Amino acid sequence: MKVALLGAGRIGHFHAGLLSATPGVDELIVADALPDRALDVAAAVGARAASSLDAALDDADAVVIAAATTAHADLIRASIGRGLPTFCEKPLADDLAATLAVARTIEESGVPFQLGFQRRYDPGYREARRLVESGELGTLYAFRLAGHDPAPPHESYIPQSGGLFRDFSIHDFDILRWVTGSEVDEVYADGGVRGFPMFAKYGDVDTAVATLRMTDGALGVLTVARHDPLGYDIRAEFFGSRDSISLGLGPRTPMRSVEPGIPASAGPAWPNFLERFGGAYSAELTVFLGVARREEASPCTAHDGVQALRIAEAATRSLHEHRPIRLSEIPS
Repeated sequence: MKVALLGAGRIGHFHAGLLSATPGVDELIVADALPDRALDVAAAVGARAASSLDAALDDADAVVIAAATTAHADLIRASIGRGLPTFCEKPLADDLAATLAVARTIEESGVPFQLGFQRRYDPGYREARRLVESGELGTLYAFRLAGHDPAPPHESYIPQSGGLFRDFSIHDFDILRWVTGSEVDEVYADGGVRGFPMFAKYGDVDTAVATLRMTDGALGVLTVARHDPLGYDIRAEFFGSRDSISLGLGPRTPMRSVEPGIPASAGPAWPNFLERFGGAYSAELTVFLGVARREEASPCTAHDGVQALRIAEAATRSLHEHRPIRLSEIPS
């Protein structure tokens, strides 16, 4: 199978390395809006650089989109329009209206499509889902989610990020739906600028919390921050009538106990999301090749992208309006 990789930035370079080592990829074709960047990435992984995005699609059997968020919708339409099985990193588009439109295009086309929410392929999250589905966890009473980045992004990224919940917490919102098999019914969020005044310039925050009520009655809380001095901290806890479990708690968790007699974590702490979820990204792309060959259904659809973004939209609206937001208030 010939795979076209569209986008040769940070995540594109990472995906190029994974795809070049993935069984079933006979040739990798790299393209970017900046041709020199595509040449550099292709040379680094033994791939072929295309002269343009269209040229890459001309030779492809399947497409992986890892370009800037603002380019996702147009690239999806171009790929789907050629009937090419398509994988796209989250999100589908840069706002809700565009997301709904591109999701309709995907679903009406019938072309295989997979959206990139890599936590679904992490062994810990998969085990949590199994425990919920099997009933071993029992009735889910409550959950806690934590997402803390090691350092804030460059200021130029903030105005195009969509805000903290849309940019960062959307992964938590997706994995919450996937693990529990339930939908969010209501969100109440609050936040502020605690350490980095540049976020206030763009109406954004660097630290936030949210409470979430699920349609089945389970309750949970989320904390999210742009800065954790100890490293990349992604955790989840689920409390049920038969068991209580934790994900992301281990020797590389950037958190320390101050209880007497508790040894320090072995470390080193996770430095970033690529290292923390490297195995999950690899597994995700392997699954996509099966989807592209029409051997299996997509495990993460355009509908999943819409639902995760709707929760992020509700949280963002709640943050700014200082009131609980029902998901029924957000277009679907």
